[in-house]
Amino acid sequence: MRWVVVGKLLGAVVVAGVLVAAVAGPWLVGLDLAGRAAADSQGPVSSNAVEEVTTAPLPGITQVLAADGSLIADFYDQDRVPVTAAQIAPVMGTALVDIEDSRFYSHGGVDPIGTLRALVTDVSSGGAAQGGSTITQQLVKQTLLQRATTSQGQQEATADTLARKLTEARLALAVDARLSKADVLTRYLNTVYFGHGAYGVQAAARTYFSVDASALTPLQAATLAGLVQNPSADDPIAHPDVAQARRDVVLHRMHDLGDLSDADLATDLATPVTTVPGGTPPQGCAQALVGGFFCSYVRGYLTGTLGLTDQQLDDGGLTIQTTLEPGVQRAGDAAVVRTVPQDSPLAAVYDVVQPGTGHVLAMSVNRTYGCTGTGCTSVDLPTAAARGSGSTYKLFTAAYALQHGYTASFTQTTSDPYTSTVYKKNGGTRGAPYVVQNAGHYPETLDLADALVESSNTFFVGLEDHLGSVAGPVREAQKLGLASLTDQDAQQVIDGEEGSFTLGPLATSPLDLADAYATVFSGGTQCDPTPVTAVLAADGSPMTGADGAALDTGDHCTAGALPAPVAHTLAQVMRGDVQSDIGTASRARIAGHDIAGKTGTTQGNVSVAFVGSTPEYTASVLVFNPDENVDVGGFGGGKSAQIWHDAMAPVLAAGPTAAFPAADRQVLGVPAGGDCPFTEGNLTLVC
Repeated sequence: MRWVVVGKLLGAVVVAGVLVAAVAGPWLVGLDLAGRAAADSQGPVSSNAVEEVTTAPLPGITQVLAADGSLIADFYDQDRVPVTAAQIAPVMGTALVDIEDSRFYSHGGVDPIGTLRALVTDVSSGGAAQGGSTITQQLVKQTLLQRATTSQGQQEATADTLARKLTEARLALAVDARLSKADVLTRYLNTVYFGHGAYGVQAAARTYFSVDASALTPLQAATLAGLVQNPSADDPIAHPDVAQARRDVVLHRMHDLGDLSDADLATDLATPVTTVPGGTPPQGCAQALVGGFFCSYVRGYLTGTLGLTDQQLDDGGLTIQTTLEPGVQRAGDAAVVRTVPQDSPLAAVYDVVQPGTGHVLAMSVNRTYGCTGTGCTSVDLPTAAARGSGSTYKLFTAAYALQHGYTASFTQTTSDPYTSTVYKKNGGTRGAPYVVQNAGHYPETLDLADALVESSNTFFVGLEDHLGSVAGPVREAQKLGLASLTDQDAQQVIDGEEGSFTLGPLATSPLDLADAYATVFSGGTQCDPTPVTAVLAADGSPMTGADGAALDTGDHCTAGALPAPVAHTLAQVMRGDVQSDIGTASRARIAGHDIAGKTGTTQGNVSVAFVGSTPEYTASVLVFNPDENVDVGGFGGGKSAQIWHDAMAPVLAAGPTAAFPAADRQVLGVPAGGDCPFTEGNLTLVC
């Protein structure tokens, strides 16, 4: 045992000698010699470790902002908002230095007096090196601890051993040589954990006192300075009495060092610790202040389409500017639960896209995103292709036909039920006949315009018979932007000659459906759905990708995806679905506004849909049971159209909306030079 003690003592003396040589500075061998002495004993200091402590960006909160600049949610692992020295009240630095490292401004990163005192205590007690850490050493320790990605790395960063203390001291010397004292102190104040989930002084000031770090009072600064030693035990919210005792220790120390007068000390000691909890920022999409489903969609877009990593989002301190319009979002949120309560087994999904840009303005569901239990889900229902959207697909057949020799005046007579002359029951052109019937009573003879408005199943299967193949309508749907209709699915429908395509049985994404319809209502410009308009790095510069180029956050649009004359004519025709007495979506009507749309109902009424639009907003609504195929009750002109009306009414009430452009006479089938008395029920189309 005697030799063990002697060995410890010799080891301690050697280490102490290295440290003293390393920090004694000008009065011994100079800083350069100190650095060489430490390096000679342990090898060179890792440049990566020095960079990590001195210049690597501190993990910060990524803010996700709505179109008006308001906060949607924050992404972060650590609640930290780095601030500059000018944004920190000077008394905060004074209080911290006084209690943690009163010789901070005179030593070279390692305090020889404190270190030797700790070593002597260690040797006499037979324990490992403890105490004596400067603010610079604490900065090193906190950085390595917080950046450790494994439990082993965390253990190494906090190991109570002489080897770890020596490594920490050598790094502290290198940091002190690299940074000014002011920079070391600022970086430490931005790094250290203050408890209650708050990293850095700005987060701590907001968490405990609901103020910025620049506005901290001496009492508040003393309270925070006392926290860094044991943030859990001294938490002023959870343990105000303990926190006050620790704060008073700091106040006495500030007084002893001449930074607090006798009168101020007496007044401060008599003042109890008072907190004004500011809460924590809304972490992740489950805590989003608005648009939880939109938030989830944005995160997937950032990592998928834009190629950012989860780590960049969670600690990069980025600013994400999105397209969400809070007023449109909240109106949708209220509308979906008004018609389909949150505790209903049915899901009501509402997506809004801006025609001509593809900007996603809102995503509402009669569910709460990210929680568990009744009325909760983490499934991205606004984008998921869960159920069919029924007769909304008739638009794709009509759009293709109007570009290939047919006009809106094209008239045919179809019986009810109607037996297809081309397609068969199970697909293909051979086998049992494909028989279809209408969901209501329709005239046997209709023109294309009225058939689209009244939603005649028999007419549109008959139109597919005239076309001779489903390939055209299928590819038209993709061309307009129905991305949930993948190439594989499309080819399967085409190869199988599935005549039911025009009746919309395929699982459809509500967002993609809105986007495809927006192509029509924009005048023919197809735009990919876009939820993000800018991504800024922590320093405010445009974020770059792995290739060094700025992330592509622009609109992705293709003009002329649908010829403008066809687009304008279809918009005018579909006004009849909402505004005429023969339409199926009269519930979506809002007086004083030009609204066009199309309803849809799948077989067995397992889902109902409506897509409606003004020139400014295109919105889709789907109602279905996400767990099983059951009759949801009614048709697309019921629940879905009602939700659309209730969601859009307050939005449109905010100001006037434009009228849709006039229909093209040739596409309508109006004789050249003649009048345009083209009507749908009681509605005269503009042409």
